[in-house]
Amino acid sequence: MSRTLSHAEIKEAFRRFAEVRPEPEGELVHTNAYTLLVAVALSAQATDKGVNKATAGLFPVADTPEKMLALGEAGLIEHIRTIGLYRNKAKNVIRLSRILVEEHGGEVPSSRAALAALPGVGRKTANVVLNMWWRLPAQAVDTHVFRVANRTGLAPGKDVLAVERMLEDVLPAEYALHAHHWLILHGRYVCKARKPDCGACVIRDLCQYDEKTPGAEEQAA
Repeated sequence: MSRTLSHAEIKEAFRRFAEVRPEPEGELVHTNAYTLLVAVALSAQATDKGVNKATAGLFPVADTPEKMLALGEAGLIEHIRTIGLYRNKAKNVIRLSRILVEEHGGEVPSSRAALAALPGVGRKTANVVLNMWWRLPAQAVDTHVFRVANRTGLAPGKDVLAVERMLEDVLPAEYALHAHHWLILHGRYVCKARKPDCGACVIRDLCQYDEKTPGAEEQAA
């Protein structure tokens, strides 16, 4: 496990992330809290690009839980069959839509516990909704965040919950809102799983990863 960076190093790392992307945004297309919730639930074991392609036709006809229930499970499947695990996801979306209507007046709750209690919505999905819609400094730890946090030493942890709690403990308050987006985007495009692009990394000198790939200057040397 990587050495945990010092508070000064962590602050400097996020200062650099903020300098590169002052206002990072999630890549799932949505129009309201409900479509965000559905999009994130559909994105499990699927790419954001694949989800966006499927929801481009879905959300114009079902952007509320009431409309989704009217569409029905079979109708929903027709829109999302290109997404992995689509049958199980369709069941969960219909079930969570019914619960939203029956127990929450058709509104998406702003409570992590209430969100996580919905079918197909785990802690990570709840944190994404809390962060992206309700603008709360919740840290959604997906595979990218988990990898970057451990590999760099920003917030090492043996599991996603440990990483989430470590991030909450070490993040400077001014960077907490956007932190998980910076880490997701860094993991998706720079600190990739198989071959990280260390030459393009803005925190390379702070990172604790032992197997850094060479940058262009090193390759030319």
